[in-house]
Amino acid sequence: MPLTVLHTESSLGWGGQEVRIVTEATWLRERGVRVVLAAQPGSRVRAEALRVALETAAVAMRGAWDVPAVLRLARVIRREKVDLVHTHSSIDAWVGGAAARLARVPVVRSRHVSIPIRAGLNPVYTWLADRVLTSGEAIRALVLAGGVRPEAVRAVAAGVDLAEFTPGERSDALLREFGPARPVIGSIAMFRGSKGHPHLLDAFARLRPEFPEARLVLVGDGIRRAWVEELARGRGLAPAVCFPGFRRDVPELLRFMDCFVLASTRTEGVPQSLLQAMAVGVPVVASAIGGIPEVLADGETGLLVPPEDPAALAAALGAVLRHPAAARRRAAAAQALVARRYSRDGCVDRLLALYGELG
Repeated sequence: MPLTVLHTESSLGWGGQEVRIVTEATWLRERGVRVVLAAQPGSRVRAEALRVALETAAVAMRGAWDVPAVLRLARVIRREKVDLVHTHSSIDAWVGGAAARLARVPVVRSRHVSIPIRAGLNPVYTWLADRVLTSGEAIRALVLAGGVRPEAVRAVAAGVDLAEFTPGERSDALLREFGPARPVIGSIAMFRGSKGHPHLLDAFARLRPEFPEARLVLVGDGIRRAWVEELARGRGLAPAVCFPGFRRDVPELLRFMDCFVLASTRTEGVPQSLLQAMAVGVPVVASAIGGIPEVLADGETGLLVPPEDPAALAAALGAVLRHPAAARRRAAAAQALVARRYSRDGCVDRLLALYGELG
């Protein structure tokens, strides 16, 4: 019998965390694992899971103490003969963890963000989890500081499909969409407070006198998108800033960029978009926050800047554009690093090894 894993996700949105869940579920399926996703009715993550033909269960999860949700999930676990439950967000960590305990199956709890955990009992990381999976060593350290025993915590960063994210020529379709203006600075991130879009706009404005033809492409969606669009208009940047929204043609977009940037502020794991940009061979600039310094060595595989520092961000972006040969050398080193440490197969191998510890 194949291993059956139930992933739970209480989020309604569609960001890096949810993308990783669905992507890795499809990779696990290709390796013979049966994956079921329990998610909120009407949620974006469930819709995306259905789009790629994953099995799903619609379960309303209204809060950490939602007893009816616990009982519904326990019934799903028994009916689907689930071997292991893998929880992801705050609410479903409680609900899914309690359901797993009720059904007597082991639990893996993922921690995706670099927000410190309050020291104490932390039941979702202790009583309601047999293993904790973090997206990098920086987050693992935060989990350990919260009192979780070291042998229970594993760092497994997101993987990259190296057959999909490869260097290549710029797309003619994107050239028609965005126009011929160069250089193109791009970012792929949800529009939320921790992604630093206002600081990136400030940095881009500082670059404009030297690079008047530069274009900024901000890919993604989210609750703050309209506000950031208004900021761009208010600063007179609207003609040079593109907001293409959520896109599926991420490899083509990355190949179109002369520089990829993440201006994250308060929290970050090991971002999938950063690893994907590195795999494609795009020079990268990112904030030194969360798990980013684990994969981005300043001056070697990219350029790191302090978070919330538009002047430093502008200086780093300018260095990439002024010195393309040095930028290409860093990009080549970054590409080799991703191939060596962050491949799709390596990620799935580590996940399966973690699951195997509980089987």
